[in-house]
Amino acid sequence: MTGGSSVAEQSVIVERVEDTDKEKKKKRRSNRRSKHNSACNSGNEARGESSASLKSKDKTKSLTSSMSSSSSKQQELQQTPDRASDVAFNSMPTMHINEKAGSSCDDTAVDVGGRFFWKSWLEPIAYVGSSKMCMDSFLHFQQVEGSAPKKLFAPYWPIEAVNEALEKGEAFKALFRVNAHNRLEAYCKIDGVPTDVLINGVSSQNRAVEGDIVVIKFDPVELWTKMKGSNGSLNNSARVEDCNSVQDVNGPAGNSYKGKDSSHMGLFPGQSLGLNSVERLASMTNQFPLKRPTGKVDLPGCIKKRLEDGDVTIEMELLAALIEDWSPESPFPVARISHSFGRGGELEPQMNAILFQNAIHSADFPPEVLSCLSNVPWDIPPEELQTRRDLRDLCIFTIDPSTASDLDDALSVEKLSKDSFRVGVHVADVSYFVLPNTALDIEAQIRSTSVYMMQRKIQMLPSLLSEQLGSLNPGVDRLAFSMFWEINSTGDVLDHWIGRTVIRSCCKLSYEHAQDIIKGGIVDVEKFNTLKGYPQLHGQFGWTDVIRSVKCLHEISKTLKEKRFNDGALPLESAKVVYLVDEYGVPYDTRLSERIDSNFLVEEFMLLANMTAAEVISRAFPDSALLRRHPEPNMRKLKEFEAFCHKHGLELDTSSSGQFRQSLEKIREKLRDDSVLFDVLILYASKPMHLATYFCSGELKDNLNDWSHYALAVPLYTHFTSPLRRYPDIVVHRTLAAVIEAEELYLKHRGLLKSNNEEDVPRRYFTGIYFDKEAAESPLGKEALSSAALKYGIPSPELLSNVAAYCNERKLASRHAEDACEKLYMWVLLKKKKILLSDARVLGLGPRFMSVYIQKLAIERRIYYDEVEGLTVEWLESTSSVVLNLSGHKRLFKRGGLRNYMALGNVAWVVNPYDLSVETGSIDDCDATYMIDPGTFPLTLCLLSTIHVALYAIGGDDGPLEIGVRLFMSSYLK
Repeated sequence: MTGGSSVAEQSVIVERVEDTDKEKKKKRRSNRRSKHNSACNSGNEARGESSASLKSKDKTKSLTSSMSSSSSKQQELQQTPDRASDVAFNSMPTMHINEKAGSSCDDTAVDVGGRFFWKSWLEPIAYVGSSKMCMDSFLHFQQVEGSAPKKLFAPYWPIEAVNEALEKGEAFKALFRVNAHNRLEAYCKIDGVPTDVLINGVSSQNRAVEGDIVVIKFDPVELWTKMKGSNGSLNNSARVEDCNSVQDVNGPAGNSYKGKDSSHMGLFPGQSLGLNSVERLASMTNQFPLKRPTGKVDLPGCIKKRLEDGDVTIEMELLAALIEDWSPESPFPVARISHSFGRGGELEPQMNAILFQNAIHSADFPPEVLSCLSNVPWDIPPEELQTRRDLRDLCIFTIDPSTASDLDDALSVEKLSKDSFRVGVHVADVSYFVLPNTALDIEAQIRSTSVYMMQRKIQMLPSLLSEQLGSLNPGVDRLAFSMFWEINSTGDVLDHWIGRTVIRSCCKLSYEHAQDIIKGGIVDVEKFNTLKGYPQLHGQFGWTDVIRSVKCLHEISKTLKEKRFNDGALPLESAKVVYLVDEYGVPYDTRLSERIDSNFLVEEFMLLANMTAAEVISRAFPDSALLRRHPEPNMRKLKEFEAFCHKHGLELDTSSSGQFRQSLEKIREKLRDDSVLFDVLILYASKPMHLATYFCSGELKDNLNDWSHYALAVPLYTHFTSPLRRYPDIVVHRTLAAVIEAEELYLKHRGLLKSNNEEDVPRRYFTGIYFDKEAAESPLGKEALSSAALKYGIPSPELLSNVAAYCNERKLASRHAEDACEKLYMWVLLKKKKILLSDARVLGLGPRFMSVYIQKLAIERRIYYDEVEGLTVEWLESTSSVVLNLSGHKRLFKRGGLRNYMALGNVAWVVNPYDLSVETGSIDDCDATYMIDPGTFPLTLCLLSTIHVALYAIGGDDGPLEIGVRLFMSSYLK
């Protein structure tokens, strides 16, 4: 675990051995387990995230010095969180008060380099679960321990032993992720290993929680478990055990510890981890985030006093807790409540909790950061006008969302001949304002990215820079990085030019404005000038110029897109849910939004700019270029998806990204009357995909094949076009500036340099379409590149690798925050509607539960139906189908236990047909605008069946936010 002071918080050593007899008993017991607790967890599903890659054989001397540097910027980064999932939240339940005095609620911030951050950014976090779960498990362990405490976990290794094992290759550092449906199953992703490593059971997990950086050891090969789904069909859902079970932790702990699980993490001494052996690892990819384990909490004085005073409102509050200790003798960590956000059922406290949970710094920018910027109004200094190419007489405009205020990029086009054009992409020159190692640079690097949370934006840079000084606002002079390409009618790039420029945008178009122009909606140009809602023009250009440019760019973008797809690019796009909000920012409805031609227009030229930047910086600085890679997908899962399609009469070829795309296009055409099924297939197709990540070119200089981007089907890619909201783009800008500077120095020393505004430069050695490697490797070229790198603060390969890793972590955290915010808005919408009726498609089916996809909200959920009072389940193995029917038989208790069967209302919302016929719009105040007919019993289901479901909100003031789903059924027996 990261962030703590003790060795226990720095690393986790996971060890266990097989006990066959106990495993058999566990399997028999699992057949009798309650489905009620499993059902409670079904609402917790979210879109799967691939684990971030981590180096398996880390040669560093300390696990905690991953961002070390002599610069003040990197020292600041060392204090930032190592993971995004350090906190989990819940409205506080009634619980046993630990009489031990806790720390004060006010003690929630720490001084880091002269700045204050929440302690939760720096320490491991525990999840405060329900009181029932906590006390049931607590009593169980009290009985197990008896009067003589036993160690439940293997002790942590000393940090010296950890580092030694890492250096010898006897252990591996990895990211710890847990199956959302089964707390006992965890997986670790190791960079270079094609299969995730299974860590099964509480004892094997050795106190690790979701998102920890852990150290693992492999089992001997004979103890590896069988890959799930290797012999079964795709329509059989994986077995889900009781997530609250902790009975696997029995017996003494230590290196010879034996638990009830059939596999553990060990390693033969000196074993080498080769690709052939790791392909046989028995593991399963993590698909959903985790529900955290229940923690035993030491209460701060202020919270404890409120409980003692009988303040019942505290049970509705949203709290964060810090794990302070977890001894090997205890099944629970000791945690301290560190922060209270407010009522769990309110929007604002939940939003603040999401930011806190993902360690997103949302505080105002401090004075020392703002002091790095000039005041407004601001004019471009004369020396910049002299050294940059002046493009203010060129028709340049921006195309962005209508609400955008930070305008990163602009476009231009000129017709050179009958079949050739000069296309320009002009990106805000943010690196001019954000200088290396300044307070502004450190703040931008800490934040790393802007975070967009529906109605709220957490900016990476102060608004003075992102919305004024750096933003390419119309009618004002702005500094830019410009790229020009000479492109022929077939989409071939004949030449390109890169340099720093001065531009003046003539107008700010929205995507809707550009789409209107593309579709020919603007006929009368003179009338267009007076239409309400359209932007104002600035300078000497008229709407004729803008309209001609947009249409020309659209035609070129279509050619580029077709050429890119023919080269093997793979788009996996589906409709996005857009929330409609009222004047108070509260969602009241949704709609599905698909991208339009104007979106693709801008995208094509941004992709071209990013690819060009990657080529230039990687050639000039082969060891210090910040690039972006997208690995090939998980081939096992891809082949399973291919088999799934074949089983349902859909031919799919996944041999390459190009063949994959062509197959999907054919399937799209075949399913043109069933868009929901195609959305389901795109969802399936996305699951084998890994996340794209930043990396330093020097880190993979011996593996050039690993530099490529699978989805774009290009060998080199980076991010260049959004420096106002992504820190990696600023690094790339600095590197490009260094290449340009080095080229000018080289030309100057050779007496070839002309005035910057002269386009007739005889040759571009470093930035042109053809790279002169001989010139770059000459003594003069090396000296020029070295001098320029020093001037613009190009990091060393080691430091740049750390920056890349940190930016990957922050990007993933921002994605988690945005996803959580979307789920929050979904929950608020359902809370307001009470019940939302919708069609759903069955994605997975088994004897215990089904997985369904709800297109209206673009989400996947589970419905558990076994051991339900009044419901019979017949699983037909031969046809992989299930029949659900009502039963009059009363069962009071579950087999082997004293707890009741799950109520029918938890699985199905059953209404009387008479009530529907009398007044369909008033049933429990459900959403009458999306009324559908209920299903009837008996209900026969097979894979991809369409069913009717009722969605509703769970939790808020009385628990975590969840999206519940039930079958929508009718019966006269109700």
